[in-house]
Amino acid sequence: FCDFLLCDEINRAPAKTQSALLEAMQERQVSAGAETYDLPDPFFVIATQNPIEQEGTYPLPEAQLDRFMFNIWVDYPTLDEERRILAATTQEEPADLRTVLSDRQLLNMQKLIAAIPVTDFAIDYAARLARASRPDDEAAPDFIKKFVDWGAGPRAGQCLLWAGKAFAGMDGRFAVSLEDIRRAAVPVMRHRIAPNFAAQAEGYDSVKLVRMLLEAVPEPDPKQFEKRAAKPPQPPEMTEH
Repeated sequence: FCDFLLCDEINRAPAKTQSALLEAMQERQVSAGAETYDLPDPFFVIATQNPIEQEGTYPLPEAQLDRFMFNIWVDYPTLDEERRILAATTQEEPADLRTVLSDRQLLNMQKLIAAIPVTDFAIDYAARLARASRPDDEAAPDFIKKFVDWGAGPRAGQCLLWAGKAFAGMDGRFAVSLEDIRRAAVPVMRHRIAPNFAAQAEGYDSVKLVRMLLEAVPEPDPKQFEKRAAKPPQPPEMTEH
């Protein structure tokens, strides 16, 4: 039990080991026999995998990939970053590790981010992006129908909005903009879209397809939501029998 779990080279773990994370990541609990144990709060999982070596690896199933909010590509460090890495790892002096946040402070930050409101306008845009990635959806662009085997599920829309809240909060804003959602689109959706053989043959990977989606999916019409806000739905009339 821990607050931060790092699964190094998760694709080298066999399927049974990978599947054990599903319950922990979604339900925030683990089961051992007939006993169920709640995980601490906060609980956070980061996993790494080597995208180059394939021998002796076990690709993560779609359900497992969907549990991860972000898929972030870590490229080679810049010259300045590499200098700092070399300096920090070739000295006899021990690393100076200091507490930055307590768990209570982190939970308070999470509550603050959760309290950031999301407009129907932003919700509609996130839903349209997720739906447009599915080749069998009528709103999907032609390139999605041609190059994608399966697209993002509803959890992608949830993650787009949660990431949008986080970006807004880090920028000191108390509202989610469409730019926040667009900023989150690649890391949220790249592992939730499966390019088919035709896409691979023509050089289209999931990142390129997500960027094409951002260009293809129009912003919602604000007037629709202004009218909706001006005329809130009325509760149904109650009848007596």
